Amino acid sequence: MAGLKEVRIRIASVKSTQQITNAMKMVAASKLRKAQTAIIKLRPYASKLREILQNLSASIENSDENVFSQERKPEKILLVVIASNRGLCGAFNSNIIKMAVNLTATTYHHQFTQNNVSLITIGRKATEYFRKRKYNVIESHDELFDQLTFANASVLAEKLMKGFAAKDFDRIDLIYNQFKNAAVQRLIVEQYLPIAPAQPAALAPAVKVESDYIFEPDKETIVSELIPKTLRIQLFKAVLDSFASEQGARMTAMQKATENAKDLLRDLNISYNKARQNAITNAILEIVSGAEALKG
Repeated sequence: MAGLKEVRIRIASVKSTQQITNAMKMVAASKLRKAQTAIIKLRPYASKLREILQNLSASIENSDENVFSQERKPEKILLVVIASNRGLCGAFNSNIIKMAVNLTATTYHHQFTQNNVSLITIGRKATEYFRKRKYNVIESHDELFDQLTFANASVLAEKLMKGFAAKDFDRIDLIYNQFKNAAVQRLIVEQYLPIAPAQPAALAPAVKVESDYIFEPDKETIVSELIPKTLRIQLFKAVLDSFASEQGARMTAMQKATENAKDLLRDLNISYNKARQNAITNAILEIVSGAEALKG
């Protein structure tokens, strides 16, 4: 059994760690509330805007102006990997990294062997991992989380659109954690470009409603205006989702760490009391033995 001094040092260390994890949990909870509010407000708008764009794009599929909906043979792939700048958030970063690695090993294995898979990373954890392992990381935007605004996300969205239009990439995928609640995040691989066609509605023919709209100005002009706006919003939504998920994962991880520290303190206190009891018992035995010796 450990000595009293050693147990006291461990108790003090665990208490200090518990205070830190509890403080980090509260900070993450505060950030989570703001991030959750932002993503919940943005989702309906982003979803409806993308739905309108998909329907319009499908109706002018053969237009030369609709370059962002053109399906090309996916020879050159770009993966936008959205992780975080800091750790202590459970399996948040490792799940993202595993998904990106798995995509290069399965879905895009042929392109990867031809060195035609490029990465843009958002978050230092992903940047450090892929650069250290010599992946083709063409850009990193770790600073995006320092000032998470629509304007900053739009700068990256413009680069992605220009790269696709110039045929530098045939397909662009976003890999990120979608926020569900504080304890649950969904790992998402989302096709960013080309714009995916609208999915057929899961309605019976008898209840399916066809909408006939009058467009002013023409469809092509509307699409050319909507495409950049929608793609900027989609990227901003993905980064917001990831940020909210990160705070939820960190809050949950710190909550568990605080509870584990509490359990460990209880066990250490039991060990300390046992060690103290043994020390007292030994002292009493020595006194009694000394007294008996003097009597003899």
